[in-house]
Amino acid sequence: MSNLPSSASMDVDETAIDEGLYSRQLYVLGHEAMKRMAASNVLIVGMQGLGVEIAKDIVLAGVKSVTVYDPEPVKIEDLSSQFFLREEDIGKPRAEVTVPRLAELNAYVPVRNLGGQAGQEITVDLVKGFQVVVLCNAPYHKQLEINDWTHQNDVPFIAAETRGLFGSVFNDFGGKFTCVDPTGEQPLSGMVVSIDKDQEGLVTCLDETRHGLEDGDFVTFSEVQGMTELNGCEPRKISVKGPYTFTIGDTTGLGDYVRGGIFTQVKMPKILEFKSLRESLQSPEFFITDFAKFDRPSSLHAGFQALSEFHAQHKRFPKPLNDQDAAAVVAIAKKIDSDADEKIVSQLAYQATGDLSPVIAVIGAFVAQEVLKACSAKFHPMQQHMYFDSLESLPDVLPSEAECQPTGSRYDGQIAVFGKTFQEKIANHRQFLVGSGAIGCEMLKNWSMMGIATGPKGAIQVTDLDTIEKSNLNRQFLFRAKDLGRFKAEVAASVVSEMNRDLTGKITTRQDAVGPDTEDIYNDDFFNHIDGVTNALDNVKARLYMDQRCVFYEKPLIDSGTLGTKGNVQVVIPHLTESYSSSQDPPEKETPSCTIKNFPNAIAHTIEWSRTAFDDLFVKPAQAVNSYLSEPDYLEKTLKYSGQQKEQVEQLVSYLVTNKPLTFEECIVWARLQFEERYNNEIRQLLYSLPKDAVASNGQPFWSGPKRAPDPITFNSNDPLHLSYIIAAANLHAYNYGLKGETDPNVYRKIADSVIVPEFTPRSGVKVQINDNDPVAQNEGGAPADELTELTAQLPAPSSLAGYRLNPVEFEKDDDTNHHIDFITAASNLRATNYSITPADRHTTKQIAGKIIPAIATTTSLVTGLACLELYKIIDGKRKLESYKNGFVNIALPFFGFSEPIAAPKHKYRSTEWTLWDRFKFENDPTLKDIIDWFQKEHKLDVVMVSSGVSMLWSSFVGKKKSEERLPMKFSKLMENVSKKPISPHVKTLTVEVMLLDEEGEDVEVPFIVVGI
Repeated sequence: MSNLPSSASMDVDETAIDEGLYSRQLYVLGHEAMKRMAASNVLIVGMQGLGVEIAKDIVLAGVKSVTVYDPEPVKIEDLSSQFFLREEDIGKPRAEVTVPRLAELNAYVPVRNLGGQAGQEITVDLVKGFQVVVLCNAPYHKQLEINDWTHQNDVPFIAAETRGLFGSVFNDFGGKFTCVDPTGEQPLSGMVVSIDKDQEGLVTCLDETRHGLEDGDFVTFSEVQGMTELNGCEPRKISVKGPYTFTIGDTTGLGDYVRGGIFTQVKMPKILEFKSLRESLQSPEFFITDFAKFDRPSSLHAGFQALSEFHAQHKRFPKPLNDQDAAAVVAIAKKIDSDADEKIVSQLAYQATGDLSPVIAVIGAFVAQEVLKACSAKFHPMQQHMYFDSLESLPDVLPSEAECQPTGSRYDGQIAVFGKTFQEKIANHRQFLVGSGAIGCEMLKNWSMMGIATGPKGAIQVTDLDTIEKSNLNRQFLFRAKDLGRFKAEVAASVVSEMNRDLTGKITTRQDAVGPDTEDIYNDDFFNHIDGVTNALDNVKARLYMDQRCVFYEKPLIDSGTLGTKGNVQVVIPHLTESYSSSQDPPEKETPSCTIKNFPNAIAHTIEWSRTAFDDLFVKPAQAVNSYLSEPDYLEKTLKYSGQQKEQVEQLVSYLVTNKPLTFEECIVWARLQFEERYNNEIRQLLYSLPKDAVASNGQPFWSGPKRAPDPITFNSNDPLHLSYIIAAANLHAYNYGLKGETDPNVYRKIADSVIVPEFTPRSGVKVQINDNDPVAQNEGGAPADELTELTAQLPAPSSLAGYRLNPVEFEKDDDTNHHIDFITAASNLRATNYSITPADRHTTKQIAGKIIPAIATTTSLVTGLACLELYKIIDGKRKLESYKNGFVNIALPFFGFSEPIAAPKHKYRSTEWTLWDRFKFENDPTLKDIIDWFQKEHKLDVVMVSSGVSMLWSSFVGKKKSEERLPMKFSKLMENVSKKPISPHVKTLTVEVMLLDEEGEDVEVPFIVVGI
């Protein structure tokens, strides 16, 4: 029986997927997977912390329905991790209270309560009719009973459990499960330069980029000349021969290869076999989460079963840190597996009543993604047992049994693991959260459950300058539709203060971005009142800046990020690890500008060209006009410094005089002429300069390999693509001039068809830039002076247009009514038509043009859980490198990787070792001479240069007069004197760099200097 729904049940219309809401997730999962999800009803049994985390992520993702079962009454300890419960819910049925709060997350997903009475366990009859069944913290006898039925009926089944710092997941997706896309990566494609006619036909690719294929992959072909049988062929299995070559089997019966061709990887479905739980308990298949703990899964496999057995015998779990109970659990585990590690099983028993929000975030998000895999057949399911632990998060000084006893508080689940003293440390901790988007929301949820900053000295600072948009609601789960337009930080803070009222008044929110401009807000006093920083940012620049501030103020930093199903966590500890900036990704490869301008061969090239055209038509000219009208000497400056004087004046004349529209009809005429210029005239000019039969210097046809010969387009108002360009361009041009648009397509068609298009004749002698090293074709020596004067004379005097301004368009990708993405899609697809490139739909164009980062709630939640497991260690003040873990996950594969952070690199001067965390400190605003003398006296080092920021304050080769003037100056005066700017009142210290020489005249590298002023 196939797990893929038949086409009959797949009648969900593509437009039914709300792209505004699901935009970022669609870039991870795609429309097909989401349609399959929309046909799936999911049952989740158990609504404590783990169950609600799974349910939250699945509801956000958008399945057909979520049903929950948990008739048990709410207890105070449930509040340790169940973020949708409140103190007034104690005594009420867990599912009943939780359902309305889950339902608020996504209007498209009904959430139902299966009912039941307290004490009534789930039964096989109740699970029938669901496409996926999830059991949370269920005893093994119940897991076996339900799984026996689900396995027999090919219903995907997942059992998950968390105990303190431990987690367990079991997957059974039936005897034969079809996974349609194991990795979720984009299919690879590349250009072919030759295909041999052979028993093992060798394909050689263009040597610009490696093909990236692996043995066993499948490919098909297009645009092959000569060996045309390969075009659109059935997928062929390949064997890799080198980075640019692979074989595709027998090609002897095919035509002779002439030239060209594109290979495209074909994703082949993979059939997976799962064993039932009954069989898996005897012969388990482990999924390893941490290769440093390779031997742990087998011990935990026995340990979790032993815990369940202990509960069956005693009707309770082992007491926190109780040796007697732990010994009993170990004895049961040893019967199951005589090799089980006693220490590990004892810890599991000690923590059996532990309930930790970060562990639940990791396990719950992982399980939620597995549920989505079961529904959508997208990504590779985990096979089949996963055991996770974060024992290294325990405090260095372990709590006593008495410390871990329940206190009747909402934090008892955490106290059971860490003890009361550590809970106080957590409560008095002070964190600065930078960003309250997807990661920020999850972080605040975990912190509120952990009780961060709930004590008398505790405080949370949050900053985020963004407001809430519709596309945020799919994964930033603290926000609702009613919050659209409000500040993220404010809404997030008020929602988590409601989740845990101990946080009331403990969170300070700001809308000030972090950066050099806000150092008067985030100043010495601010950093002195925090214990650490957590980044929840979506850009590298802000991350690098915060990293630099954390190094300066010697504060620990946790940085995390996600990209689709991939996520990472990096922890930066003062005087121990390297900083975030110490290692960086290589810069992204840029497409040569001549490829974009004249020789596109991929849709990304035409989208980039269209994004530039958008700015060149609707943004820059309007800005130039406004500058001309408002800046008195704008023309003089422009003509003085610009190499394209004529073009710039012509543009001003065009937008202010010759092509200035007075009616919307004139905007349509303008759009029609733009179409002609871009898609017909420019292409005809290129083909005139480089005809289709042109030959390159090596004797090969010029238009071959990556260079595709274009064809001009003749305008046809009945072609929807042509008309969509006219509509979008006319409306954007009208926006520049404040003119009202038109909704009737017939108006556009009628006016565009009536435009008299001037005859075009290609010009001879036009140079085409063929590669980026060629000189750019410029107007020789600029335009003649009299021609410029004549042009300038056509411009109206700014005074005659007092107060008149154009409206430059501000690019906004998420507003579907503003014509921005419509224009870029139409412009790009027309250019793709010119060059016979397969066009892209609006959704794909929007991602590339808007540089949208694909995102999904599950990855965000999991990564945040890992970050909070590191936060426990920071609060404990651990000083060993091996205590910390940087994490990397890809939940599509799935894959977990952990490594020790890299130690801060050591440098040396004389016999003194130092790292990036060290600095020299000078107090009381010393003179420059004091600092120079100190280095000579203390370290026998000669100062040859002193600088701060961009100001060079002194060097040994400045003149004698300047030296005599500057050396006795107080440092603050020297800084003001050289920079010609007063030091801001909030600045208490200056960061100074020095260049030093030793007695042999060799350069000596030393830490930076902090001068207190």
